[in-house]
Amino acid sequence: MPRNINSVMGFPPFRGAVRQIILASVAIYVVILLLVAFAPAAGQAVLNLGVLDPAHIRQGWFWQFVTYAFIYVDPLQFALSLLGVYFLGGAVENSIGSGRFYGLFFGSIILSGLGGFVLSLLPGGVIGHGEAMGSGAAANAILMVFYLFNRGAPIMLFPIPIQIPVKWIVLFTAAIEVAYVLLSHFALFYCVLLLGLGAGYIWYSLFLTRRSKLQISERYFALRNSYYRWKRRRAARKFEVYMRDHNRTVTFDEHGNYIPPEEDKKNGGSKSGWVN
Repeated sequence: MPRNINSVMGFPPFRGAVRQIILASVAIYVVILLLVAFAPAAGQAVLNLGVLDPAHIRQGWFWQFVTYAFIYVDPLQFALSLLGVYFLGGAVENSIGSGRFYGLFFGSIILSGLGGFVLSLLPGGVIGHGEAMGSGAAANAILMVFYLFNRGAPIMLFPIPIQIPVKWIVLFTAAIEVAYVLLSHFALFYCVLLLGLGAGYIWYSLFLTRRSKLQISERYFALRNSYYRWKRRRAARKFEVYMRDHNRTVTFDEHGNYIPPEEDKKNGGSKSGWVN
C-alpha cells in the first residue's frame, strides 16, 4: 500500500486471512459461552488451558502463547478486539498478502505474550500478575503496521464522521493503555495489550520492509553456503582418512580443495590440478 494516502474507514471487505481469523474466534467464543452456561466445569477447564497464565507457562504450557488470542469471556472485549482486527486488518492484508498477515497476527501475539511472561518473572511479582486473553495485542500490532505503511494518512473511524491522522490514533491508543497498565498495577492483560504496539513495530522492521527482506535473504544464503562449505571440508577429512587406510596420502586445503602431489600439478604451477 502506498504511503500518505487517504483511507476512509467504512466497512472493509470481509475476506482472506482477516475473515478466517474472525470466524475462528467467533466459533471458539460461541463454544466457550455454551460451555460456561451449560457445563461450567468444562468451560472453566477450557479457559484454564487457553488463557495466558505465567504460572502455567512455567509448568510447560507453552501453547498458551498462541491460544490466549482466541479466549474471551467479556463480550465487549471480544467485540472491540475483533473490530480492531477487522477494520484495519483488511488494508494491511492487501498490502502484505494473506501469508504474511497470518505471520503478523500470530507473531505479534507470541511476541506480546513472551514479553508479558518475561515481565511476570521480575522480582517482587508486582508486574505481569494475573492472566491475559484475547487478540487485543494483535489488533494493536495491526494498527502499528497500518501506521508504518501510511504515516500521513487520515482515517475515519466508524461511526465517528471525522478524519483523524492515524499517528494520533496510535498515540491515543498507547496513552489509554498506559493509563490502564498503571491503574491495574501492571496487570498482565494490559501489559500484553500495550506490548502489541511494540510487537507490531518489531514485526514490521524484521519482516515487512524491503530492507528486512533483503537482509533475511542474505542471511539465508550465507548460512546455506556456510553449511555446504562445512560439508565439503568434512567430506575431505573423511576421504583423507579413507586413503590413509589404503596406504595412500592425499591432501586438501582449508577449503576442502584437493592438493595434488608436486609432480602432478598443472595449470601453470597452481597448487590444484583443477579449480573447485
